[in-house]
Amino acid sequence: MNFKMFLGRVLTAIVGGLIAISVFIYMEDRKANRSEMPTYTDSKFANVTHVDTKLVDLSYAAELSVKSVVHVKTQYGGQSSGSIYDFFFGNGRSFYSQPSLSSGSGVIISDDGYIVTNNHVVRKSDRIEVVLHDKRSFVAKLIGQDASTDLALLKIEGKDFPKMELGDSDSLKLGEWVLAVGNPFNLTSTVTGGIISAKSRNIGIMGGRMSIESFLQTDAAVNPGNSGGALVNSKGQLVGINTAIESRTGSYSGYSFAIPESIFKKVIDDLKKYGEVQRAFLGITIRSVDADLAGKLKLDAITGVYIDGVNKNGAADKAGIRSGDVIIEIDNKKTNTSSELQERISQYAPGDKINILVKRKGKKKHFDLTLRNMIGGTQLINDNQIDLLGAKFQEISKKDMYTLGIPYGIGLSKLVDGKLKRAGIKEGYIIISINNKPISSEDDIRKALSVIEDEGVFISGIYPNGLHKYYAFSLAED
Repeated sequence: MNFKMFLGRVLTAIVGGLIAISVFIYMEDRKANRSEMPTYTDSKFANVTHVDTKLVDLSYAAELSVKSVVHVKTQYGGQSSGSIYDFFFGNGRSFYSQPSLSSGSGVIISDDGYIVTNNHVVRKSDRIEVVLHDKRSFVAKLIGQDASTDLALLKIEGKDFPKMELGDSDSLKLGEWVLAVGNPFNLTSTVTGGIISAKSRNIGIMGGRMSIESFLQTDAAVNPGNSGGALVNSKGQLVGINTAIESRTGSYSGYSFAIPESIFKKVIDDLKKYGEVQRAFLGITIRSVDADLAGKLKLDAITGVYIDGVNKNGAADKAGIRSGDVIIEIDNKKTNTSSELQERISQYAPGDKINILVKRKGKKKHFDLTLRNMIGGTQLINDNQIDLLGAKFQEISKKDMYTLGIPYGIGLSKLVDGKLKRAGIKEGYIIISINNKPISSEDDIRKALSVIEDEGVFISGIYPNGLHKYYAFSLAED
């Protein structure tokens, strides 16, 4: 090998080494620069707090609530039938129809045995049996019922029952987890879970003119038998009474509806204290403001509840509220739909004073008013539906029943100004039935009137001279 070749190889090695060293230094500098570069975050996410994606543990609420939810079993019908002669003397020709059975759920709300359920669970029942979670069975007394909200109050005798504490339905948020607890298909102590899907929902199932619908909507599975059961928050508190499902088949298909605590608390308190709901009235006809109505009436916003009409001498009329006003707040709570307004007013009693904020021709106006009862007064009314009749009643002897050819009835010993007198009924009239329900006592009258909604009152009866007469009228205010 000559000197020139040797020198060339040495130079090649030196150049290669320098290149390798340069590449190494360059790569190290890039690493260092990368580590010193600031981290940039999209401004959309800069202030987002870390979200805990753990599922809410509802086991405590489930274990607590099943102890307070009961199975309600009802029986109705099964009465003897026959001729008037058989009624008094009997000759073996009468027959007995088999009773009908039904069931639902209920919730113990006091340790001394008060139970809330749906009116449609116990309506028309002759016997109510309540079976507790621990399988103890009791015959329940019906304390009161309210067709307008589909609620009823029962009572069983005893103490230290496992009551469920009430929660606050107003504080519920959309997407909040809830449990439905009840006895679907006679499967006792069944718990299903879901979220609050909507609030203040009106689905038009109640039907009566005075019905109040402002349901909590949830996707917790509810089926026949769940009616009257509990809707429970994550703390195990009662926030709703499960009442209805949206279904074409009769079974759960996506959504269920519950009466919120904001409505049932006052109804149950009234039934417990008075035996009747002390319902307050504004004396107006209403509809929710939507885009069509706002455009038609040239309203400046698609919010609030539009007043279609004002009843003369009603609460709203006396306060100065007019047709065409739009209610936007009641006692500083925003009120955007008819169902929200119904829910707000249902929490008050006759004689309560409230403040209403309305829009009138684009300007806001406050009105203080005193709510009234169904007959236009401000006082609380005990046993108000019987009071509306304006009558004193007396028993009919079996001799008189036999003479007149009637199996039962109750006489009118005195009439004062009221529904009966205004309908043309005279003293001495004997009521035989109300809306085809047999009447033989004041309790029968109470029961018959308590389930009347929009169909009015139809009375069948007879005068002492044997003249049969029929009368019809409405329980609504005149």
